[in-house]
Amino acid sequence: MNTFGHLFRITTWGESHGGAVGVVVDGCPPQINLDISAIQFELDRRRPGQSHLTTPRQESDTVEILSGVFEGKTLGTPISMLVWNKDARPAAYEHLKDVYRPSHADFTYQEKYGIRNWQGGGRASARETIGRVAAGAIAKQVLREVSGTETLAYVKQIHTLEAEVDADTVTLENIEASPVRCPDPIVGPKMAERIDQARRDLDSLGGIIESVARNVPVGLGEPVFDKLKADLAKAMMSLPATMGFQIGSGFAGVTMTGSEQDDGMERIRTRTNNSGGTQGGISNGENILFQVAFKPTATIGKPQQTVDMHGNEVTLEASGRHDPCVLVRAPAIVEAMAALVLTDHLLRQR
Repeated sequence: MNTFGHLFRITTWGESHGGAVGVVVDGCPPQINLDISAIQFELDRRRPGQSHLTTPRQESDTVEILSGVFEGKTLGTPISMLVWNKDARPAAYEHLKDVYRPSHADFTYQEKYGIRNWQGGGRASARETIGRVAAGAIAKQVLREVSGTETLAYVKQIHTLEAEVDADTVTLENIEASPVRCPDPIVGPKMAERIDQARRDLDSLGGIIESVARNVPVGLGEPVFDKLKADLAKAMMSLPATMGFQIGSGFAGVTMTGSEQDDGMERIRTRTNNSGGTQGGISNGENILFQVAFKPTATIGKPQQTVDMHGNEVTLEASGRHDPCVLVRAPAIVEAMAALVLTDHLLRQR
């Protein structure tokens, strides 16, 4: 489906090299003071062409709001936003018209629908996430105004390089000061070097984004199937290139005993936060902390073995524009999806 959310719903639309991409936000409360510049700021964090560490595609990604806002406030009616594709080059993908790119959605889309947009991946392209980020920027403003909740995300790991970050104190300024959005001043520059080397080698890298939500109200989450952590997992795993999700102690929890894993309580809060801010799938007032694993970018310049639509073996050396590591632009997307989930559950709880 192209729609996400229960009360705070978004529907994204558009393809990578089509005329435009965008989103319709339905269920946003009325009379929220909407800062359009804050929406643009989030899109600027996500946009391509930021540096030599990202795809060279040049897009301003300037947002246009078509409905749902009047005199700086939300109306409670659907908010429609779009971003025009200015630097689309569909002809650059002509050589891929009949070829399935390894680890892309080319084959599965063709088999599912009997037709696919082969121009840059079409709907499966990460350019679709523009709509998520724009909608998430509105969700962030709702959270800030209604509950004072803040969502942040940053690069925790690139390839084998892992950063040390204090999730309780890290700031947006710390994150944005790094070209790879890693607030660790020692590891961040090493990550930049590693990504640049992969780019020169015509290869790509993956890694982990860590996200924290602070000042989250107690009680968000719906038992049994709409647990807060379950909806966060669905939100993150719906993003392109994601391969894993863990919250709190995550997979490391399997090496702990019950006495080590349990978050003992004091003064109506927990001594530790191995649960990652939820218990029984409901927010407990602690920081919500989770990690999302992203695979290396599937499009690389090295020769890869694949097949065409007729089953013939093909050696593909992809050309065109792509990110050597998607994580540099991913924090804004992860933050947006977290904000969408939290806003939806905040409204459901109210």
